[in-house]
Amino acid sequence: MNNRLYGNLIFELSQPGRKAYSLPKNEFGNYEFPSNLKREKDAELPECDELTVVRHYTNQSGNNFGVNNGFYPLGSCTMKYNPVINEEIAAMPAFTGIHPLQPLNTVQGSLEVEYNLQQALASISGLYDFTLNPYAGAHGELTGLMIIRSYHQSRGDMKRTKVIIPDSAHGTNPASAAVCGLEIVEVKSTPEGLVDVEDLKPLLGDDIAGMMMTNPNTLGLFEKEIPEIAKLVHENGGLMYYDGANLNPLLGVARPGDMGFDVMHINLHKTFSTPHGGGGPGDGPVGVRKDLVPFLPKPHVIKTEKGFDVVLPEHGSDFTVENIHVGPYMGNFLTILRAYTYILTLGKENIKWVGPYATLNANYIKESLKDDYELPIDDICMHEFVFDGLKDKSTEVTTMDVAKRLLDYGYHAPTIYFPLLFHEAMMIEPTESESKKTIDGFIEVMHKIAKEAREIPNEVKDSPHNTPIGRVDDVLAAKEPILNYRQAMNK
Repeated sequence: MNNRLYGNLIFELSQPGRKAYSLPKNEFGNYEFPSNLKREKDAELPECDELTVVRHYTNQSGNNFGVNNGFYPLGSCTMKYNPVINEEIAAMPAFTGIHPLQPLNTVQGSLEVEYNLQQALASISGLYDFTLNPYAGAHGELTGLMIIRSYHQSRGDMKRTKVIIPDSAHGTNPASAAVCGLEIVEVKSTPEGLVDVEDLKPLLGDDIAGMMMTNPNTLGLFEKEIPEIAKLVHENGGLMYYDGANLNPLLGVARPGDMGFDVMHINLHKTFSTPHGGGGPGDGPVGVRKDLVPFLPKPHVIKTEKGFDVVLPEHGSDFTVENIHVGPYMGNFLTILRAYTYILTLGKENIKWVGPYATLNANYIKESLKDDYELPIDDICMHEFVFDGLKDKSTEVTTMDVAKRLLDYGYHAPTIYFPLLFHEAMMIEPTESESKKTIDGFIEVMHKIAKEAREIPNEVKDSPHNTPIGRVDDVLAAKEPILNYRQAMNK
């Protein structure tokens, strides 16, 4: 371990008797805890003074990488810049100080935010109404599929238990369908990376509940046959589900509802700039066409003549999707605030530029690098695209090596080895918020790494060299994980 770069563990800095706190004088007396609530031995906690604690965690924070530090081209995740004004609004005491169980007449402003965001998302997507309840994209997928299932059941159509999913789909699609109790039917892609309509046709029948599609798809390609696909699915009685994880390049340009989709989720933490990673925070609102509104989960904000009200779940209903999380809460409110602020900041005039700029940036990188990196599908992409490793395979430098070498140059690596359609996949998404100067710097470094792979391959294969720790043995880390500080200190 390189202590100069990485720093000591907080336990290594511990000195007996030191403390970083000062408690007020005890005015309540001493009381014995029941023995069944006591530890058998004292908790092993570090003993450090306040200055040591502050310095330690300040130094550790410098080892984190985020979009505020540098370019973060993580494909299919839209790690875009989160404007500071979003954080300022989300930190306002008027919002952070409320309680979810307050009387509705005391939180009319917060309910107005939720209602207005529901309306804004409906306008942007071309659908009729939204629920803001789901806490993440996959949670939204599950909610949308529950709506589809409930819709069919309400019509007495119990045999529709299958959902069609493209082989290029995000992994959460089949996972969400399975959790919802639906059977997954896979439809193949064409050599051009799009859904194969001819492969789809024999899969359709009276047992199909619906079809899930991501557009642009995971390869960053616009699905050109959506009108035909939607027509086929609808003629067979199924519904179309839109995975909105890749909505970024369509923002203000095209609307899923106009394409024939009936249900969709939107990742507020991607398309609408709220920070995410490491499991949260997130929010996955689900929108539906007009006749599916009764199936939206509750609670749901509505506007009345007297102000804003909340429709609560009707327990006992056979088909309505009731609240999808614990408690009478309506989504991740501070994430909702950030997204609403982002939409208001851009306005109708400027939101239409998000998609074109995201698409321009991705195509610029793709065209600039395709002489050094293998481009399996040479076509106009949308917000992201996929290389299949280096073009010169004789170097034996892998996509993993390139990703590790990027860290030495101060760039976060793109998504690698996904999608599974290509052996050395490298998915790059620059987002619309990056400048040409930043993108040119990334392109220059990618060319430099390709040159190093040809001339000094070990320099790439042994990377990273300038990070707190070097190349990690992934297999060993999975088989023998270091789970506590004693294990780390013994390494």
